[in-house]
Amino acid sequence: MTDRYSTARCRGPYGGENGPDDCGDPVRFEVARHLRPPLRVCPVHLGPALLLAAGVLWPPGITLVS
Repeated sequence: MTDRYSTARCRGPYGGENGPDDCGDPVRFEVARHLRPPLRVCPVHLGPALLLAAGVLWPPGITLVS
């Protein structure tokens, strides 16, 4: 596994689309989205991201990154 995830911060609750409302916790999951970059979120924001983020695939494609 590469170091790019060790410094990545959660862009939750909806993938950084809210700008300054980003969570800032370490990324643990990547959620695949249609025609958008993957959503990188912490465990707290995984559920809200699956339910409310734009373009999330169903069934969801979730990858554990750390």
